Amino acid sequence: MPAIDVPAIRHQFPALAITEGGRPVAFFDGPGGTQVPQRVIDAMTRYLRTMNANHGGRFLTSERSDAMLAHAHELVADFLGAHVDEVKFGANMTTLNFTLSRSIGATLGPGDEVVVTRLDHEANVGPWEALARERDVVVRRVDIREEDCTLDLDSLREAIGPRTRHVAVGYASNAVGTINPVAEIVAIAHDAGATVSVDAVAYAPHAPIDVRELGCDFLLCSAYKFYGPHVGILFGRRELLDALPAFKVRPAEDRWETGTQNHEGIAGTAAAIEYLVELGERFGTPFADGLSRYGGRRLALKAAMTAIRATEMELFTRLMDRLDAVPGIRTWGIRDRARFDERCPTIAFRVGSQSPAETAAALGRRGLFTWDGDYYATGLMERLGLADSGGAVRVGLVHYNSADEVDRLGEALADLAR
Repeated sequence: MPAIDVPAIRHQFPALAITEGGRPVAFFDGPGGTQVPQRVIDAMTRYLRTMNANHGGRFLTSERSDAMLAHAHELVADFLGAHVDEVKFGANMTTLNFTLSRSIGATLGPGDEVVVTRLDHEANVGPWEALARERDVVVRRVDIREEDCTLDLDSLREAIGPRTRHVAVGYASNAVGTINPVAEIVAIAHDAGATVSVDAVAYAPHAPIDVRELGCDFLLCSAYKFYGPHVGILFGRRELLDALPAFKVRPAEDRWETGTQNHEGIAGTAAAIEYLVELGERFGTPFADGLSRYGGRRLALKAAMTAIRATEMELFTRLMDRLDAVPGIRTWGIRDRARFDERCPTIAFRVGSQSPAETAAALGRRGLFTWDGDYYATGLMERLGLADSGGAVRVGLVHYNSADEVDRLGEALADLAR
């Protein structure tokens, strides 16, 4: 049995009731953004009805709004294992990373080096390449092992040297699901005197995060990938957030949250994390999972994400069995079931000679929502030789997906392959 009773939670997600052609649709586009529980919709509506105001006013709605913002920071801090003042909201991960790279870039000079990887989303590469053009900083790219789409750690060690000032790495690939050994990478970078930022957008929906255990200096993620609205999140170690140059207007109280934030989106983000807390309280087995060092809300969140991980990977094994049964399907990423702890439930594939766009469109007409192209993992698709021919089809599972949906997808792919 999965760790989570999936039928018992699906009713909380209104979008799962959408039908097309008389059949329920199935959302396999989780890596591009998940659906939200009703409480997220209610929280955003409640904010706009009862507390819609700017920050710092001496009246009721502003005071309510500020209390909500404070609570949301506390929830995100618990989700990431951070201190409250180390959590910053923004428009999205990409925008926050441009801000972060600009601040770090102000401390760098010609010849200083930044290390990125070929496995990453362009949001974790482009900002550093822009920095290279502006400040004569050298950007080095870590290569992959093409056979399983994992990072080549020998390439990483070769890329990090005495001039390395920063390493930007993804926690998990948004394209092929590979989970990187982030704690090990952080240790290698710190030994060289470099700081590390982690793009956790593709990892955060699937497993627990503890920034203290990772040892990273910065971590970025997006609430709309873990059942919330379109809001970006930045964690930064307090001493670094305080020391780095900040680009803000003079009256701004916070050095990183510049301008008025998306308050209703932040209210929805808080509700998404509260949903996860409830999930952990209902389905988590914290002591069996070795999480007893945590307490309170942090314990519930770690238990929730551990249960999500177990549920999703059981379903992902079923998905891979279905894909393997279809002649002509080629997949990219880790295929060995014994190594599934090194991956997330996201897979890229092609069906015979069909273009990924053709496959995704055909599945879409059957109410099976997938993605095609490069999903901004442009460097990876170039490295795999897929960029000029349409990339690949991507399927990503989350904990509200069902075995029936996976079976429908398998049947549809078998039909398309014929």
